[in-house]
Amino acid sequence: MNHEDVLRIVEAEKVKFIRLQITDINGLLKNVEIPWDELKNSFEKGTMFDGSSIEGFVRIEESDMYLKPDPETFAIYPWTDKGYKSARIICDVYTADGKPFEGDPRYRLKKVLSRLKEHGYEGFVGPEPEFFLLPKDPQTHKPILQFLDNGGYFDLLPIDQGEETRKDIVLALEDMGINVEASHHEVAPSQHEIDFTYDEALKTADNIQTFKLVVKTIALLRGLHATFMPKPFFGVNGSGMHTHLSLFKDGKNIFFDPENDYELSDELKYFVAGVLKHIKAITAIANPTINSYKRLVPGYEAPVNIAWSPSNRSALIRVPAARGKGTRIEVRSPDPTANSYLLLAALFAAGFEGIQEKLEPPKPVISNIYHMTPEERDKIGIDHLPGNLKEAIEELKKDELMKEVLGEHIFEKYIEMKEHEWKEFSINVTDWEINKYLWIM
Repeated sequence: MNHEDVLRIVEAEKVKFIRLQITDINGLLKNVEIPWDELKNSFEKGTMFDGSSIEGFVRIEESDMYLKPDPETFAIYPWTDKGYKSARIICDVYTADGKPFEGDPRYRLKKVLSRLKEHGYEGFVGPEPEFFLLPKDPQTHKPILQFLDNGGYFDLLPIDQGEETRKDIVLALEDMGINVEASHHEVAPSQHEIDFTYDEALKTADNIQTFKLVVKTIALLRGLHATFMPKPFFGVNGSGMHTHLSLFKDGKNIFFDPENDYELSDELKYFVAGVLKHIKAITAIANPTINSYKRLVPGYEAPVNIAWSPSNRSALIRVPAARGKGTRIEVRSPDPTANSYLLLAALFAAGFEGIQEKLEPPKPVISNIYHMTPEERDKIGIDHLPGNLKEAIEELKKDELMKEVLGEHIFEKYIEMKEHEWKEFSINVTDWEINKYLWIM
């Protein structure tokens, strides 16, 4: 779709407002809304905005920046605002002198994918984001931390608010051009998963951001609150976003080799080795919140063990059973609070380094790692992910490849923001501390 196509659709569908959408360093959506008749001008010249108002972008003396809409991302929202149709277009961010902004997460992913393309590779991704649906207080409209149901994995529940809301989300995603592959109830009560078809890496990163907006909006319209917080409840499984990756070259999946062990190519193994080499630093990107590490603990099927396997789900990276065009790796540690652009940039850059340097991964683990003792894990060299955000940030600081991937601007800003977040957490008094100590000390 080009500029002219978009303008014709906007006029034919009587779309009144256009949301020019970007993503900040934290992975949060931001937008500038313009009336439909300003869209042609935005395509031609860009739309100016104040970059100093976006978390982690620029200082106030450098604030004039431009949004340049990508016409291929145009989609009409399947809901209306007071009867008026709105649409969104994802934008690239440019500086006042017409150069791509180094601190734009979408640009960081495009740089990595461009490097892959120079060597003939094209990256594809299929994500599996999970989320909780929560009730809201009818008076305050704030979310209530309680379950809507007591369902479990794949449960077929009587039609209720959660099931109906999930159906509406799927329909809205389809309306916005995202092909849903499957949707189901997850392991925890009130927890859901919607998987969409794998696609080119940049398009998938865009789709993840759209997915989050659609889920939250449809839940809101149904009087519920959707949260991608990894671990809102103690004692049940948290929400992850298992991320499936594959590489194609000349139209063929290069991860598949029918002549090799497990029908997996050397390139797949090199790619896995690259991801495992950098996974501790990547964790700061894949699991970017304090709460992320409440999910990454033993006992809840969360992947905390740095290992790979051609089969079992106890390893951090596994290879699903599909072969041929569907051969892929599944990185199981990311959660849905991750910035989709930075996450995919980090994973593909690490895997590509593995291919370039022909890194050998450790031996695949066939046994269930969850049943191993610490001594057994140590014996075969299975390490573990960082235990909290502070540890992950320290790993990120040491990783030169991740510094290159993020670029100096994001690298420094990201670490600064996350260290501030850790400091805030460290000095805050939690409910757990009050309940544990107030009455007995």
